[in-house]
Amino acid sequence: MTRKTALAAAVAAALTLGTATVAVTQSTALASSARPTPGFQALSADARAQALGAADREASATARALGLGGDEQLVVKDVLVDADGSRHVRYDRTYRGLPVIGGDLVVHRAADGRITGTDLAHRGAVTLSTVTPRLTAADASAHAVRSAKHVKDAKADAAEGRLVVYAVGKVPVLAYRSTVSGAGEDGAASREAVILDATGGAVLDQYELHQDVSGTGNGVHDGQVSLETTQSGSNYQLVDGLHGNTAIYDSNNSPQSNPGQNARLFSKSSSNSWGNGSTGNRESAAVDAAFGLAKTWDYYKSTFNRSGIRNDGRGAPAYVHVDNNLLNAFYDDNCFCMSFGDGSSQNNYTPVTSLDVAGHEMTHGVTAATAGLNYSGESGGLNEATSDILGTMVEFYSANANDPGDYYIGEKLNMSSGYFRRMDNPAVDGKSLGCWNSNAGSVDVHYSSGIGNHFFYLLSEGTGTKTIGGRSHNGTTCNNDTFAGIGKDKAAAVWYRALSAYMTSTTNYSGARTAVLKAAADLYGTNSQERYLASKAWAAVSVGTALPDPGNGTPTPTPSPTSSPTPGGNSLVNGGFEQGTTGWTQSAEDITNSTQQPAHGGSWYAWMMGYGSAATESLSQSGIAVPTAGTPKLTFWLKVTTQETGTTVYDTLKVNVNGTTLATYSNANAGTSYVQRTVDLSAYKGQTVKLEFAGQEDAYASTIFLVDDVAIG
Repeated sequence: MTRKTALAAAVAAALTLGTATVAVTQSTALASSARPTPGFQALSADARAQALGAADREASATARALGLGGDEQLVVKDVLVDADGSRHVRYDRTYRGLPVIGGDLVVHRAADGRITGTDLAHRGAVTLSTVTPRLTAADASAHAVRSAKHVKDAKADAAEGRLVVYAVGKVPVLAYRSTVSGAGEDGAASREAVILDATGGAVLDQYELHQDVSGTGNGVHDGQVSLETTQSGSNYQLVDGLHGNTAIYDSNNSPQSNPGQNARLFSKSSSNSWGNGSTGNRESAAVDAAFGLAKTWDYYKSTFNRSGIRNDGRGAPAYVHVDNNLLNAFYDDNCFCMSFGDGSSQNNYTPVTSLDVAGHEMTHGVTAATAGLNYSGESGGLNEATSDILGTMVEFYSANANDPGDYYIGEKLNMSSGYFRRMDNPAVDGKSLGCWNSNAGSVDVHYSSGIGNHFFYLLSEGTGTKTIGGRSHNGTTCNNDTFAGIGKDKAAAVWYRALSAYMTSTTNYSGARTAVLKAAADLYGTNSQERYLASKAWAAVSVGTALPDPGNGTPTPTPSPTSSPTPGGNSLVNGGFEQGTTGWTQSAEDITNSTQQPAHGGSWYAWMMGYGSAATESLSQSGIAVPTAGTPKLTFWLKVTTQETGTTVYDTLKVNVNGTTLATYSNANAGTSYVQRTVDLSAYKGQTVKLEFAGQEDAYASTIFLVDDVAIG
């Protein structure tokens, strides 16, 4: 077998597309060696295998060091190595042999092997009273069919149902993960994951399995380009040997659930020239897919030292002409493959194979191989945003004259609006969120992705109007702030490092801010302008506040914290937690909008303790001005539920002010609803204080303390 490569001058002329060969080159700026990197070493296959082997051998000791239980095991997923030899080891977790959804974690080790930090999707040990379900697998499948909300006329796929531990909330639950199929929300066939409590059948989560971009195209979007192909005898095949043997198949309208059902590899003996630019030629869509996936691979390799989706040098197959009337493209981690539809009457049946779509879908694979962001809630929005962000960077990197780089998503896809999404102003489509709010976790992930997209645009380009790629952009903010960007290459380096080294499956937007600030500090320094402007960009989309400007040391809160002022100067920030973590410092991920527990008001609250094992937590806020007049009081709503019996105090929640305990609540205060609690602050009249809720749990049965609507007045 002779491999043809456009990079070898001797055979470049043999690799043509259409009627002429036009090599697409990178711009000087993007090809420069000065391009920012995420700081990771490029590992050979042998070096990566050795690093994975070392991490596997360390797994048991690591689990003990993290305080995990004897029924838990860590399974190494990936290892990234910094230039100084420090490592970022990503593990999945099992409990009594069952996979733990939300059990993933990252362990950060210095070059000498010392653990220097951890990022865990679920903190603490996983403990269950039993792994024997009350529901049968058949019951779970039937319930999943009845509960499906993303597909119509659902049918259970019994072969894909399995027992798992669902640890996305604070308290792990034995659950079934079932898969149902039916007609999707856009009409074509689709699949949905439904996660059910294995005890009573309550729906814990549900989401579509196709992580997709809906849209259309205009035939051959990329024009005349060079391709990498393979020659076998007298036959040429669309198999790219330089990019992990990525193979392009004609799906022959196979269903989305099995795109390879009727598929055949694109192969021909007449010539090595593919497609004619028309939608009537089945090779034309394959050309776009092959070129887009090769450019995506090159971008990850040259920018992040990443070799393919799973960083193992293996290419994923891609299927074009999938299903019928499919305005969709998607990556499916189950088959490690990508699928591209041909559009529908809404876009004159043009293929969904543009550059940013190819980059978007391959990036879903990278996300699955790194942070594994759950495809629901805020983490689902981050998953989609990551694909938009890095798919856009692929478009810039490719420097294709037929599709110049910009921050419009799917602008080549013949949408009635002229684009699918806009990163500079997401809300302009009337559906996407450009600013975070407390309902972000309840919005479709394709629309909540706008928050992350907006952040990335502002970090890259700053505020104000610009023309980029021939298109008008307007960097508006949610807080009327103005600032400069750090450039798209630096912004992408920060995002990729945050994704691959710090984010986990349950990361929300608040957690993404933390991860990004860690990554910016790693790459550019704790007091760098890059880190400061990252905090400004997050504040500009209503996620947290800006850090102090390192240039003059003067704090610049952007936006100003939302307060609940009352006569006398109360300045308690975000007492109802509806702005997430704004104003609060937490030792664990206490502030949440999880539907596993109720809020007292709104959808956010603080969920403290509930581990069923020895643990401590704290939730605090400093700089609170206690009123000078009257009899100042702290009020909050508290709900206590417990597995303890009797009135003996085992687990406690203390209210501390300036380090002094003013009130203690315990498992003995358990009840069925929220109760308003009041604490006298007369001794602190006119003072500025630190308020702390401090939880402590013993090693046995769990107690949950829910706190909401905190106020001082």
